[in-house]
Amino acid sequence: MERYRYRIKFIKTEPMRYTGNLDVQRALERTFRRARLPLLYSQGFNPRPRINLASALPLGVTSQEEITDFWFNEQVNEEKLQEELNKACPPGLKIVNTKRIDNHAATLQTQLLSADYSITFLDKFPGLTKALRELLTQNQIIRVRRGKKYDLRPLIEDLKELPLDKNDRQRILVRLSASQIATGRPEEVVDALGYDYQATRIHRERLLFNTEDLKQDQLLV
Repeated sequence: MERYRYRIKFIKTEPMRYTGNLDVQRALERTFRRARLPLLYSQGFNPRPRINLASALPLGVTSQEEITDFWFNEQVNEEKLQEELNKACPPGLKIVNTKRIDNHAATLQTQLLSADYSITFLDKFPGLTKALRELLTQNQIIRVRRGKKYDLRPLIEDLKELPLDKNDRQRILVRLSASQIATGRPEEVVDALGYDYQATRIHRERLLFNTEDLKQDQLLV
């Protein structure tokens, strides 16, 4: 069977904030079906469309840059693909880029290195500058996830204060490891700063990949 691999970049906005990763995948599947696109399905008793997200987005987090690969069993009109997908997208998802890539290109997950998150504090955080400085000077930041201890500190690649937003709310930018070996979570950083992460708005700004591997992702001609 012929296979054609495509890559889409999409954004996840407020209406989808509390939609989990599995439900986002299901929403994408429904979008493809509504757009009458020829998705390639797996074999077996429970066929599933072949869709691979670069990285699961934490619940409650919006995003400016989500990337996923998917496969069709026939070629599609690339000029109309983005338009047709956006017509079928639910509120909260918007396709911003589509392209066909080589079937043998490295997987997104193996190329992903890090992710940037902007975090907005909904309530005043008078000691933010000091808390950031103290966090960065620590050699270890021991956290517990799913009952197991781990060190958050080496997962924080960058952490800095941003200018106030248009509503005069404080903000920070954190770059976290997002590799297959170790992934940092932005809500853990907020908690380590001594602030309630539920009183924040977290937005993934971009995903950072291994550029050498991304050179394989050329448009087919």
